[in-house]
Parts: sequence; C-alpha cells; structure tokens
Amino acid sequence: MQELLVDIDDLDELYRCYMPYLKNGGLFVRTNMRYEMGHSLALKVTLPDALEDDVVTGKVAWITPQGAQSSNPPGIGISFIDDKTNLNAKIEKLLGTMLNSGNPTYTM
Repeated sequence: MQELLVDIDDLDELYRCYMPYLKNGGLFVRTNMRYEMGHSLALKVTLPDALEDDVVTGKVAWITPQGAQSSNPPGIGISFIDDKTNLNAKIEKLLGTMLNSGNPTYTM
C-alpha cells in the first residue's frame, strides 16, 4: 500500500485540510499525483507540535484536479478507514471551537 507523508505545521492548515463530514473523518492532502476514487492509501501524519507521527489507512473520497475553478490547490481527500491511533479524535481535540467556524476549507 502506498504511503503519503503529511506534515501539518499549524492549526489553520489543519482546519483547512480536515474533512469532518466524512463518517470517520478524513484529511485533504495537497498533491499533483493522480489518484482514482476509492484508491487505498496509508497516511503518516504529523500534527502541529506532535512528537510522533500517526498512521492511518484510508481511501480517496475527494479529488481536486489541477486548475480547479475554485482556486483551491490540487489534491485528494482521504477518508479514514483504519484509525488505530485515534487520529480523528486528536484532530477534533486540537481544532476545538474552530470546527464551528464558517471559514472556507480546501474542500467546502
């Protein structure tokens, strides 16, 4: 299974990448690589100020192609499937009240 490294430096970037509307959560990953919907991937995620990486497996659930009209960066949204490290819960704890913000994200 292909592994993508995701290093998120700050909470604003985490907010823009997080996909809370997916059943088990998910992350948008900037990439110019082409993927198909449903493609399985492993993500090695470094959250802001984290000492260790979290590994989660998932499937492509969102694609923003190069040159999209929304002016969002190209990339893919990965829906979490096997979240043994509770990455989704860690993200929601870090974001706290930001989750209720109306600020735009990379996907919505």
